[in-house]
Amino acid sequence: MNSIEIRVKGRKILLKIPKNEVDITFIRTIPYVRWNQQYFVWEIPHYPGNLEKIKEHFGERVSLLEIQEEISSPASEKGIIQKNEVLMIRTNSGRIKLIFGYVTELIKHIKTMPYYKWDTKNKWWTVPYTEQYEEELKRKMEELGLKLTFELEKEKKITPKASPLASSAYKKCPEAYMNKLKERRYSPSTARAYIPLFEEFINHYPNLEIDSLGEQEIMEFSRYLVTERKVSSSFQNQAINAIKFYFEKVKGGERKFYHVDRPIREKILPIVCSEEEIVAILNATKNLKHKAILMTIYSAGLRVSELIDLTINDIDSQRMQIFIKQAKAKKDRYTLLSKRTLSILREYIKRERPEYYLFEGQGSTKDKPVKYSTTSIESIVRAAVAKTKIRKKVTPHTLRHSFATHLLENGTDLRYIQSLLGHESPKTTQVYTHITTKGFDQIQSPLDNLDI
Repeated sequence: MNSIEIRVKGRKILLKIPKNEVDITFIRTIPYVRWNQQYFVWEIPHYPGNLEKIKEHFGERVSLLEIQEEISSPASEKGIIQKNEVLMIRTNSGRIKLIFGYVTELIKHIKTMPYYKWDTKNKWWTVPYTEQYEEELKRKMEELGLKLTFELEKEKKITPKASPLASSAYKKCPEAYMNKLKERRYSPSTARAYIPLFEEFINHYPNLEIDSLGEQEIMEFSRYLVTERKVSSSFQNQAINAIKFYFEKVKGGERKFYHVDRPIREKILPIVCSEEEIVAILNATKNLKHKAILMTIYSAGLRVSELIDLTINDIDSQRMQIFIKQAKAKKDRYTLLSKRTLSILREYIKRERPEYYLFEGQGSTKDKPVKYSTTSIESIVRAAVAKTKIRKKVTPHTLRHSFATHLLENGTDLRYIQSLLGHESPKTTQVYTHITTKGFDQIQSPLDNLDI
């Protein structure tokens, strides 16, 4: 029997053929082909040209050619996505999910976007969410004559973690754990993250001693975080690291690989304010101290932790620089001190007279200075944004992202931006090239300079 059966299902071509070395050799020349042992068919990606190549090779031997015109999707309430339809879902994790049939031009466009991803299991594409990308995709669908259905992802029901007050038998983090964090010079922010994460892990097993926990319990706890607590990928990664710290660093055992399905980090683009939006936020902030805080963060590209650690002596008005001591990865660096920021800082210091820290919290004295709290800075930003027409989710870190993006848009070399931000790797800084499109219309293709 020499009949050939071809079934096209969504993005796969399923090919059933009799055993023939010539045909098998041909099939293996197609990129990404694989043999499905369960169904005894060859699976070939439905890339442009693949179906035509297969039909041409087998010719009249093809006894069945079946092309599925629609695809089913677990994400759609209707259950079926028609061939000319696209379901767009803005997810809570900061991405745009796209579910549709095989539309070559739309796929090509998606692949021009940074951090695009094809989910093989669920059969959908995702790209980072920005207002610009959302509008760009909608325009492309309109251009291709596709019917768009838009949805916002429903909020997940999250199982809260157990409270220390809920049980008298709540186990606290071992003192040896906290001492080891100090000994290895982990930052206070890392300690604040690791300790409650490790406590949540050991209290997940109330009837087991800490040292009796092992790989199986770690795997089960990791699954619980995802399925019950609905935590993000970064949270799950940090929880695993906090647990590994105990077994590998505190207990002093050999480095061990725990067979945990560690999540792939979701690629999302940072939210950035335009220059006009920064102006609106600063103008909406009337309190002098609050305004000085926001101007310092934005004008120097600071992390909140770096801002609250600043002392008066870190402001170098002669060289117009701000000295950042022992920031992330225990590195010192200098960043910019703008003329306008210096002016408002002088006014603020003259009025408030801080003793040691540039921005001091309540109860601060000369003998016992108190840092300004991070939660207070978050409240300042929320209050300022609420007075504007801005609908983005703006945080203090958004000001740092905006600083970097605006520098790039104004022509600053990426290497200088990396240095000012204190990024260890240039790859971290390169994310800002995906946010801005300013100046693209001024770039000329090298082809236009050729004498042809």
